Amino acid sequence: MMTVRERRALVARLEDEAKASPRAYRIRLALLAGLGFAVLGGAVLLALGMSVGLVLVLLAISPILLLKLAKVIWIPIAFGWMVLRALWVRFEPPAGHRLAPGEAPRLQDEVERLRVAAGAPKLAGIVIDDELNAAAASVPRALGLLGHRHYLVLGLPMMQLLDREQFASVVAHEFGHFGGGHGRFTGWIYRVRSSWYRLLDALSGRGSWTGRVFSRFFDWYAPYFDAYSFVLARGNEYQADATAARIAGAEVAGQALVRVNVGAARLQQDFWPGVLEANRGRPEPPALLYRDMAASLRQAHADDGARIALQLAASPGIEDTHPTLAQRLEALGVAPAEPPPPQESAADALLGTLLPELEQQFSAQWRERVDQGWRERHRQHAADVERLGELELADTRTPEEVVEHARLVELLHPEVDALALYRRAATVAPDHPFLQYRIGTLLLARDDRDGIAHLRRVIALDPASEGDVLLELAAFHSRVGNDEALEVVEVQLARLRSRMEASSRARAAVSRGDRFEPHGLSADALDAVRDALDSTGCVAKAWIARKVLADDPHGTPHYAVLVALRRFSWSQDSALQKVVDALELPGSFIVFTAPNQRAIARRVRKAAGSPDFVR
Repeated sequence: MMTVRERRALVARLEDEAKASPRAYRIRLALLAGLGFAVLGGAVLLALGMSVGLVLVLLAISPILLLKLAKVIWIPIAFGWMVLRALWVRFEPPAGHRLAPGEAPRLQDEVERLRVAAGAPKLAGIVIDDELNAAAASVPRALGLLGHRHYLVLGLPMMQLLDREQFASVVAHEFGHFGGGHGRFTGWIYRVRSSWYRLLDALSGRGSWTGRVFSRFFDWYAPYFDAYSFVLARGNEYQADATAARIAGAEVAGQALVRVNVGAARLQQDFWPGVLEANRGRPEPPALLYRDMAASLRQAHADDGARIALQLAASPGIEDTHPTLAQRLEALGVAPAEPPPPQESAADALLGTLLPELEQQFSAQWRERVDQGWRERHRQHAADVERLGELELADTRTPEEVVEHARLVELLHPEVDALALYRRAATVAPDHPFLQYRIGTLLLARDDRDGIAHLRRVIALDPASEGDVLLELAAFHSRVGNDEALEVVEVQLARLRSRMEASSRARAAVSRGDRFEPHGLSADALDAVRDALDSTGCVAKAWIARKVLADDPHGTPHYAVLVALRRFSWSQDSALQKVVDALELPGSFIVFTAPNQRAIARRVRKAAGSPDFVR
């Protein structure tokens, strides 16, 4: 794994090399990109070659020998099949509303005009989603070996934020990423970077050993290629901005950059907190959220000037290939300014009757996603208000109630100094993990390093919190620029992720190396299990044991449920699925039968003792 300092040093060295010898840098980058394709192509050819080659050799020697060694032939065929399955990753087009032919014709005409002007490749489609963003999405064919399909993704809030000229600048910028004219190489590298990370994400979810082999290669390759191509990728952003300036004008391109940066900050700092605040008083989510969002984005805000100043003061990093707002405006030769809200948004000008339809569609989808949580949070807020009132009236409070009181005061009265509140509570309950966590996070939010000790103590008090604590520490060290401390935390996070992946694989199957112990279920939980098994009508007996997870000793319990079905059935899989659907256990579980796992079944029976269920 490349450390932060190693990555920073590599990027700095490559920036110098790219300036001193651009051609040599590009050649090495192209060769590194080719290495990834060589591994993919070589693996596929090896899989096919081992399978087909052995057959041809045996045929050349003797057809009779081919028949005699038929079982041997299946070994490379099976290997080839596993390799192909491991690499066969289906990349879906970007999600959202894909424009049909003839739909929103003014938008499609404008996009086509800008595509031709930018020299970008033809599009496979235009997709409108619900983000305040735009993207040039290239979906690889056959892992990128056969090229890409190109999509333009346009966020509806972005179209509602910008006027038509500013919108044209954003679209031209995205077409610049596809690489037209002299930018074809950088456009290709831009797509290759995306392809490797999409493949890495897909392979990380595979449980097969072949998938893990390729994951290990790309765990090294993708970050290394990312760092090596960082210089070109950042330069690609400047090239895309130059494309926007050439087509829409530098002044307009600068206005669009400022508007998008300010709009994103306004949504994060004003709009979404306002929606959460409304949750307290409204039992149902708003009906037309994206219409409300558009109205909010169209208005000027008193804090916009301060937001622009904050964005202009940001320092460049090595985590994001995008230059800072100040760097991009300087490259465009444009002075930073606060552009006024548009008199007519690009959404109003280009979407026509599709605009209200999309506002309703995205609002309905959002409402469906949040409805249950919204109602629950509304009920919980009312309960919290009532509970805080009870605690305020109490003559004395237990240590647990002191912690609860502090939590509710912070939640319901944000004007109160939460840090002082939690510190007072810690004098009563010094070993409470939640108190230590909040004290630590609040101190780090003030850039006070004393918070580190509090968060480290949380892990000792509650080992299950390790992931959340490490993420907080990583964010803090990254923000203050402490690379050495960040590297330590990243190593710990990598180890934790490795343990979690091992635990996930262990929960997905039973194997000969598994160890089991008595389930330890309460009488009530066991009664519920028996009722569930009885309700299926297909289980004659069942034994339950708890699987020992060496890589996850503090995690959720995992149970192995061995069932004997009542009678032979061609639909054993459906019977097992019926059992899985009926069961509820205080943790994860796996259900299996003895015929295919006899040795494991014997150990589960031994750990369980007598059957836990007999019909």
